[in-house]
Amino acid sequence: VYYAVGGWLIQLILDIGIPDMSGYELAERLRQEAWARAALFIAVTGWGQREDKERAQRAGFDHHFTKPVEVQELEACVSRFFGSRAPAREDATS
Repeated sequence: VYYAVGGWLIQLILDIGIPDMSGYELAERLRQEAWARAALFIAVTGWGQREDKERAQRAGFDHHFTKPVEVQELEACVSRFFGSRAPAREDATS
């Protein structure tokens, strides 16, 4: 998870089947917070039917992955989302 304020970027990778509150409900609640409005929300779940993907989108997820998920797929998703938003890295020697 990266923090958005002060030039940081936020990504949240949430499992849908978490205890006490579904990932859908958690995403809906977090999306109401100012810091989470520009965040990348990724759902990771064993549920991959069209209805599950539509529910994830309604809850505020940007992407939905069905388990098992390849790390390279997640990395590519994050890179595409943040590609133009990533803050420039300063050279430590300058």
